[in-house]
Amino acid sequence: QDLSLPNGTPVDTSSPASSSSLLNRLQLDDDLDVETRDLFVTVDDPKKHVCTMETYITYRVTTKTTRAEFDLPEYSVRRRYQDFDWLRNKLEESQPTHLIPPLPEKFVVKGVVDRFSEEFVETRRKALDKFLKRITDHPVLSFNEHFNVFLTAKDLNAYKKQGMALLSKMGESVKYVTGGYKLRSRPLEFAAIGDYLDTFSLKLGTIDRIAQRIIKEQLEYLVELREYGPVYSTWGGLEVELSEPLEGVSACIGNCCTALEELSEDMTEDFLPVLREYILYAESMKNVLKKRDQVQAEYEAKLEAVALKREDRPKVPTDVEKCQDRVECFNADLKADMERWQNNKRQDFRQLLMGMADKNIQYYEKCLTAWESIIPLLQDKPETK
Repeated sequence: QDLSLPNGTPVDTSSPASSSSLLNRLQLDDDLDVETRDLFVTVDDPKKHVCTMETYITYRVTTKTTRAEFDLPEYSVRRRYQDFDWLRNKLEESQPTHLIPPLPEKFVVKGVVDRFSEEFVETRRKALDKFLKRITDHPVLSFNEHFNVFLTAKDLNAYKKQGMALLSKMGESVKYVTGGYKLRSRPLEFAAIGDYLDTFSLKLGTIDRIAQRIIKEQLEYLVELREYGPVYSTWGGLEVELSEPLEGVSACIGNCCTALEELSEDMTEDFLPVLREYILYAESMKNVLKKRDQVQAEYEAKLEAVALKREDRPKVPTDVEKCQDRVECFNADLKADMERWQNNKRQDFRQLLMGMADKNIQYYEKCLTAWESIIPLLQDKPETK
């Protein structure tokens, strides 16, 4: 029977050749633009450092590039979380008109007690790696001087102490806006962006909460399954004629336990972090939108001040023109970053949902195989004469 979605799109009900074939197609699509890149950054090799005053994790940041701005073609430095935080703050200061990718939250995520556990460290490593790759792929942020220092400096603390005082003029002007100006109203296109971000954050937050609840219930079910399976094995010790099928059921439940554990791990390590990243991403975009509103409000206030003076001037004062330039710069950069963010979001969520479907297919296939394996043990066998 032919199936279709409510919008009329036909649905292919045939099974893929392999459970990972869908993801393989996506990965091929993602690798198409590798040849055009000139900057590659990876985060790996987490190491634990135990000092007198504190214990912390550092990560190796490896850079390979052909850009003229770098003195060497390859760098390898070690950075801790607070170094990544320093970089993000510097990018926000020096590039206020651009959307800065979010960092993973500093504090331990819900459900994870030990921030030095392998699972937590690996989840953070992946998030930090993605954070740097987002910056690397950005046509403006990837050329930022602070990003260059972060990737190349052996001793980053020296730069932190002296502070790189070279903020762009745009950064200085926005930094010292006190927020005393009140915007009359956002232009329609930016009002629409604000409404979209509010709705997007709300929906994603709901999915995040429900997903966490589902994982919690899966883990509770897993505890019950682990107690449930051995009961059949114990029972089989008392029933000689039923021992083989009962042992088969016990082994089957054990296999289902393993499959469910893998599914829960995939949800925790791959699904939830993407949701959290995009919730934080939406907040970052809202902050840029607020900065844009402040600059526009400042521009409107300056225009009103000029109008009240009622002086016949051949042209608009220079400071008003500069303020107008800042508004236009904000508008252009914000729209470009919003479009880039939407493209990344479509690609990331396509991979995320396809991966989730793939993992669920694998889970149910393993459970099906496990239960099918005990059917021959339960069927009547011909009696031997």
